[in-house]
Amino acid sequence: MPSRTRDRARDYVSCPRKVSPVEPITADPARPARAVLAMSLADVAFLHWPADPGLVAALLPSGTRPDLFAGASYVGLIALQMRRVGLPGLPPVPYLGTFPQVNVRLYAVGPDGQRGVVFRSLDAARLAPALAGRIGFGLPYRWARVAMRRRGDVLTCESSRRWPGPAARLRLRLRIGDNLAEPSALEHFLTARWGLLAARRGGRVAYLPNEHPRWPLRRAEVLELAQDLLPAAGLAAGALAAGGGEPASVLYSPGVRMRSGLPQRC
Repeated sequence: MPSRTRDRARDYVSCPRKVSPVEPITADPARPARAVLAMSLADVAFLHWPADPGLVAALLPSGTRPDLFAGASYVGLIALQMRRVGLPGLPPVPYLGTFPQVNVRLYAVGPDGQRGVVFRSLDAARLAPALAGRIGFGLPYRWARVAMRRRGDVLTCESSRRWPGPAARLRLRLRIGDNLAEPSALEHFLTARWGLLAARRGGRVAYLPNEHPRWPLRRAEVLELAQDLLPAAGLAAGALAAGGGEPASVLYSPGVRMRSGLPQRC
């Protein structure tokens, strides 16, 4: 483990700091004060593994800490279709506004107690959106070959990273199951996220809010999974419970329409 990673992990375990109260997990978000992007998220596959909070802490922006459920942090591998991305109230961007994407994400609490997602990587099938995400928002976007298709109740996703590295691939096949009438507390924890936390210049942390209807969720079963996206994101098998074998939670959603707001300083 690199020395900086060891130091961050040790600080998390042995040197807790005074922190703000953590906001509750809610099924419905507050609408952002000013939406700057609108998009549809479709054919969303949620795969999650429990992880060592101390090791996760070393991968989070300074000033944030792991968000825990029953003492465990979680790592998410999410595959989805981005569709009709554009400015609110205007027609979506043709071609560039529709593409598949795969991301690796962690769950954190910001300095002011906001719960949010921290992206470790976002592999997108369009170069222009990947560049815009990297340059405009400082997010770890990569350009990749990504293909998704659904045939009946089977969803398939394949990805291969192009630029920048490190190289990483995914082969995923899911069987979509029954509707989930009422998510469990853990399933709410993993999916009801209303913003992302990202490091900004000068060591600051920004919170980018979003809003959308409740996720319509369905059970899902992994038929095939081969990936090295998690190790490429700094999450080797030793960071994951049971060595990162079968995910502890597998869900599918047909999708929602989402609006994203302006970054807010934490």
